[in-house]
Amino acid sequence: MPFPRPPLMEELGVAAVSRPVPAARKTMPVDRVFWSHFSPNLGPGGWVTGVLLVSLGLDFRAGLAAILIGNLVGALPVALAASIGPATGLTQMEASRRALGRIGIRPPAFLNWIYCVGWDAVNNVPAAAALIAFLSIVAGVGLPFWLALGILASVQMVASIYGHDMVQALQKYLGGVLLLAFTVIGVECVSRGVAMPPAAHPPGVATFLLAVGILASFNLSWASYSSDYTRYLPADSDPRRVVGLALAGLLGSAVPFQVLGLLTAASIAEPSPTAVIASLQHAAGPLGPVVLAAIALSSVTGNSFNDNTASYSLISAGIHVPRVLAAIITATLGYVLAVAGAGRYAALYTDYLLVTMYWIAPWIGIVLADWYLGDRTVHPAPPGWTRGATIFVVTSVATILLFSTSQLYTGPVARWLGGADIGYYVGFFGAALWYGAGRART
Repeated sequence: MPFPRPPLMEELGVAAVSRPVPAARKTMPVDRVFWSHFSPNLGPGGWVTGVLLVSLGLDFRAGLAAILIGNLVGALPVALAASIGPATGLTQMEASRRALGRIGIRPPAFLNWIYCVGWDAVNNVPAAAALIAFLSIVAGVGLPFWLALGILASVQMVASIYGHDMVQALQKYLGGVLLLAFTVIGVECVSRGVAMPPAAHPPGVATFLLAVGILASFNLSWASYSSDYTRYLPADSDPRRVVGLALAGLLGSAVPFQVLGLLTAASIAEPSPTAVIASLQHAAGPLGPVVLAAIALSSVTGNSFNDNTASYSLISAGIHVPRVLAAIITATLGYVLAVAGAGRYAALYTDYLLVTMYWIAPWIGIVLADWYLGDRTVHPAPPGWTRGATIFVVTSVATILLFSTSQLYTGPVARWLGGADIGYYVGFFGAALWYGAGRART
């Protein structure tokens, strides 16, 4: 059996992002599409989301329905975006310059960089806590938080500096290890018995819509990453297979984890990563160290992904630094933010990120409308600011002001709907239809 070839270092300059992948480098095996959409979801986040459904008042039947509907709604745009990569050879942000123009992609690219840095920090806080607990149990070593966080951030940064091939290898091989570990953990937890707390009353429409919106956002947040990890496929790759593998990866990781969160919610004190880690460690019994090791390792798959895409996005935002420097800036800033706010910061910043994600829905709506209603060929991007860029800005601001629901701000339409969050759907379909109507007239 031949060994897989070692990962190649991606070009270190700006050209690695701004130009299409050369045909000679477009040799990525198609199975990597599954792993690059599967592995980043392996971690406590999905479990936390399942627990959150119970805290919202959903029973098992309503929670399961919300999981299935929400994940499909959120994952389908991401999977459709994956098919853009092979044909264009461009990152997801650079591919959107077709619709937004070379200047028009700068706002969403910069927002995506902020978004990646934020999740980098948020994901590393529970992972560092898990690493500290693991080393204390297994080796009797007590690490300070800043050092444990630094170890994880350094590994993630090295992977993102190495670039696309290394990140893809981590998703496949480390993702396979994590899949096995979390499967064992899940079976162990369920075998100990589950007791879904009964809902006090049937959930209302507003609560159900809010739950579906949260679940949709769990997968929709990957839309700005998708083609980053399919652009090394041969240009003639079957788009249907690419979309199918991406969809299978997203649903295959998100749905089982969220169902496990739903089933084990009665034993978890609150919907937070810290509470989930403590509960899983307790439920796993002698496998507790395996839980801690898996959670610490899961941050490497997720945040190497984050750091790499963030370095691409910083360059697409018009900050033309070498890709290696962009990766270092991203990982360093994520580390500083995580150390500065290891406690209260994570909750506050997560709320902020949920609000900022309102830009993703209209942006991907425009990108998909442009690609699937157009000729799906590569052509020179408009040099400046396009009509699509204007639609993106107007729709993003309008949906945040009118529809968003969070601890930071709740829009008037959301209040009128009793807290129901439909902004993602309005942003996606509103921007896509507005953009598509303009294309039909030209």
